[in-house]
Amino acid sequence: MNDSVRILALGDSYTIGESVAESERWPMQLATRLAQQGIDAEVTIIARTGWTTDELWQGIKATTISPPYDLVTLLVGVNNQYRGRDLQEYREQFTFLLTQAVDYAGGDPQKVIVLSIPDWGMTSFAAGRGVSAEKVAGEIDLFNAINREEAQRAGAFYVDVTPVSREAVNDPTLIAEDGLHPSGSMYALWTELVFPVALEILK
Repeated sequence: MNDSVRILALGDSYTIGESVAESERWPMQLATRLAQQGIDAEVTIIARTGWTTDELWQGIKATTISPPYDLVTLLVGVNNQYRGRDLQEYREQFTFLLTQAVDYAGGDPQKVIVLSIPDWGMTSFAAGRGVSAEKVAGEIDLFNAINREEAQRAGAFYVDVTPVSREAVNDPTLIAEDGLHPSGSMYALWTELVFPVALEILK
């Protein structure tokens, strides 16, 4: 097999890979894993550290993209939670973004993967600011309940990376040097979760 596919990854710092090398971003690690299966993946990332759902949409509109893509991924919402934004607003804006993602996948929700929001409350960044890990975890769970529900409603795939993110409380190697964002090692664990789903979509 020597297929060539196009992947569009939409998100925030967790997709652009803040504080890690480009090759360690999880979409790039996914491309590497796919290459090992004979699938040549061209990855386009539209993501920026700090983006909320509405800011991601502004970023998408400011970028030239060329659908349809063979696979579209969507991971966004941590900055909505961090800024104390409203859950209903998140549902409306996330659902809109998911609809766009399906459109970018040629109208096929079975070519879309939604990733859950990781839990930053387990990091030294949070601890250093006196942030309650329990409060952040509870809020992240509420946001993830929404993106899971909407992904299922749309018929898209859902990959839950949140439990892996919480392992960082016992394994500091899973966090980048900035004390907040995932390390390449954590992104590798995410990639292991996303890879079989992506392979199923792309094979």
